[in-house]
This record gives sequence, structure tokens and C-alpha cells, in this order.
Amino acid sequence: MLFRKSAPPPLNPPAEEASGQSYTALVRQQFRKNRIAVWSLRALYVLIFVALFADFLANEKPLYCKLEGQHYFPALRQYAVQLGWAKWDAQLATADWSALPYESVWFAPVPYSHYTIDRRNMSYAHPFKKQQIRSWRWRHWLGTDQVGRDVLAGMIAGTRVAMLVGLVAMLIATFIGVLLGALAGYFGDDRLRVSRIRLILNGLGLVLGLFYGFIARSHAFEEGPFGLAVLGGLGVLVGILLIFNVLATVLRRIPVLGRQWTVPADLLVMRFIEVMNAIPALLLILSVVAIIKKPSILYVMAIIGLIRWTGIARFVRAELLRIRSLSYVEAAQAMGFGHWRIIMRHALPNALTPVLITIAFGIAGAILLEAFLSFLGIGVAPDQVTWGSMLNAARSRFSAWWLAIFPGFAIFFTVTIFNLLGEGLTDALDPRRK
Repeated sequence: MLFRKSAPPPLNPPAEEASGQSYTALVRQQFRKNRIAVWSLRALYVLIFVALFADFLANEKPLYCKLEGQHYFPALRQYAVQLGWAKWDAQLATADWSALPYESVWFAPVPYSHYTIDRRNMSYAHPFKKQQIRSWRWRHWLGTDQVGRDVLAGMIAGTRVAMLVGLVAMLIATFIGVLLGALAGYFGDDRLRVSRIRLILNGLGLVLGLFYGFIARSHAFEEGPFGLAVLGGLGVLVGILLIFNVLATVLRRIPVLGRQWTVPADLLVMRFIEVMNAIPALLLILSVVAIIKKPSILYVMAIIGLIRWTGIARFVRAELLRIRSLSYVEAAQAMGFGHWRIIMRHALPNALTPVLITIAFGIAGAILLEAFLSFLGIGVAPDQVTWGSMLNAARSRFSAWWLAIFPGFAIFFTVTIFNLLGEGLTDALDPRRK
């Protein structure tokens, strides 16, 4: 008798059979009925656009210029310069881009970067009063701060930081939460059996990988780009774990070393979650930031991601506890499919519904937490402009209301649209509303 691979059943079979539509189409249809959620999604598209093209919306360097017969794209070239792939010409390295004798030029809509200092409009230039400018093209539409930096350019740069913090932090949290939640929910306390040598070598490899990948390479995080340093550390960690697992595959043939041990995955993961939830998040962040020599927003992203995975893990665990006893999972097990194949191709796709909702609310929480830390001046480089750091600058002069109103409204607006998206997803994914 030939067996054919069975696909997991749809998440909501009665609704699909009654309407003849796929579950995804039903969710989209239900989501579109929530006009507030739809407009929140459109507003999110605008924020993402501003974050992606921030350097082309606010930049002291022209988007295009023709100078002495040569064509330049300075705003685009600055990416190559920052990455070390190119260098500025001698005449442009220290040039005042607003005063060069261009033959033709296209400036960004906001002709200032968030770090540009306008010495003629220092000490809090009012957005609605007279400013020392050559023309309306150079006006600071939202005013300036104490040193003459344009507030609108800072708002645009802060949008990129906020989106990056929310998305990167929740990406880290989602990876950890889904992995640990799947282990706890699918295997429970009695299904995960690992050979003695594999368990020992993986524990030893994890310790050595963390030491040689991150602790011993701490200088790389201070001297080079943070992203490349993290990738290098992860590469060392994964490489050591792979070597130790290959070694374990060979050594487990020895009867004493190949004896199976039962690992209580659910118990270990839940106790770990309880420990993480028992530690106040702000206290943990302050403790970690205190030992970092060079403050960076990238550290804040990583720390937030490492403490916000617990809710995702609990949701995935609860769903896997329910799904692992369903008929299609049992059929896959009877057909001899491996545990990881069943988890990745059959169980997890049907368990990620609550995770999407948690991610939406989690991004809002990450943005709010980053703004709070930036307001306190914790974990952020002094030259880094964020919405929180702009709010902090408003404390030194209460009459400069624009430094508090505009960033404060941006934080409120961004957090609100993510919360509304989370509520819209909750309603759309609720099977009782189909």
C-alpha cells in the first residue's frame, strides 16, 4: 500500500468550506472590515517609507549636482563612503554643500541632516518666527535645537531609529521565542531524547562558542562595525556547535556514550521564562548598559530582543501542546517523519497565529522602551538623534515647546498604530468572527 504525504489541515475548515475561500483570504477580508486597522497599516507604510529613504528626504548633501562639468550623486555616494568602498574628492571632503557654485543641483526636500549645525539659527530658532535664512528653501519648518540642528531632519532620522529598533528587537525575540516555545510545546517533558555525548558536547560547545565568539572578541565590537562583529561572533558559535555535533555523531556509536537521556524541555523552558520574567526589564537593561564601554543604539536593540521573547515562547508552547495531539501530526509521526520536519512543516505554520499579534504589540513596546531609554540618555551615543533624545533636549528649556510636542506626538502616533494593528489582527484571526 502506498502512503502519500498528508498536508496539515486548514486552520478553520468549517469557514473555508462554507465560503469556498482560503483561510488567508478570509483573514484579509475580515481585516479590511476594520477601517481603523486598515488606515493604521497605511500609516505604517508611510513610516517605513520615511525610515528607508530618510537620507533622501533630509540631507545637507544634494541628491544630484553638476560641478565643474562633473556629475555627482553625493547623497548616494555617502553610503559607499560610510562602508569604506569609496572616498570623497579633496574638494568635497570638507565642502559647505550649501555654498558650492553648482551648475545644476537637486537638494532633498529638507536640505539639512540631523547632525547639520546651522550657526545662524542656534539657540532654539522658533518654527513660526523669523529665522536667519537665505530663502524659504532653507527654512527650519519645525525649528532648531540649542546647537542649531534642524528638528524636522531629526524627526526623520528618529523615524528610522524607531522602526529599526522595533523590527530588529522583535526579530530577535521572535527567533528565540519560537525556537524555545516549539521545543517546550512539541517535546514536553518526555519526548526529547538525546544521546549522552551529544548533550555533553552541545553544552560544552555553547560555552566555548559564547566565549570565543563574543567575550574573547570584545575588541571587535568596539573597533569595527557592530553588525559585522555580531555576525562574526555568531559564525564562531555556529561553527563550534557544528563541529561538536559532527563529533557527537561519531562518538555516539560507543554504547556508553550513545545511551539516550530524556531532557525535560518543557520544564526547563518554563523555569527559564519564569526567571526572565522575575527580573525587571529596566533593571536588566541598566545593568547591561552599565558595562558597555561604547554606547550604541544597536546594543539597545539586542538587549530589548533578548528580554521580550518570553511572551512569544508561551504562546507558541500553548499552541504546540494542542497541535501535537491532532490527527495530521500523529499521521506524520506514523509515516516516520523526523521531529524537526514535523515541527517546521506541519506544526509551526499552524501555531504562529498568536505570534503575529504578539509581534505587533511587541514592536510598540520596544519603540516605547527605546524612547524612554533615549530620554534618560542611557545606552545611546551622544551624537545619536532619536525621538527620546529630542525630548530630553526639551528639558533644558521649557519655552522650546517644539522639541517636546513633535517627538512626543511621533512616539504616541507610532505606538498607537502598532497597537491598533495588533487589535485588528486579533479580530481578523479570531475564528468566531468568520
